[in-house]
Amino acid sequence: MSTEVKPLNTIPLQQFIERIKVADASNQAEIRMTLAEAKNLAFTLGSVMSRLHGDLEKLVAEKQNTEEVVNVTVDGGKTW
Repeated sequence: MSTEVKPLNTIPLQQFIERIKVADASNQAEIRMTLAEAKNLAFTLGSVMSRLHGDLEKLVAEKQNTEEVVNVTVDGGKTW
């Protein structure tokens, strides 16, 4: 199993954000996109969310396998 992380193609997401910025700046009430653009945006969002979910699962698994030791020294508040 390969652990190499491949870069995500986020260009459709960046293009969508830019279109929203332009529409907002020019006070447009709506934006339109082709079906191909919508598909690319949906696939990109799915890829990003899948990657984030996988990273979160890995982080949780790593945290469960480690023990954290906390030392508490009680001095009665003399060092305040």
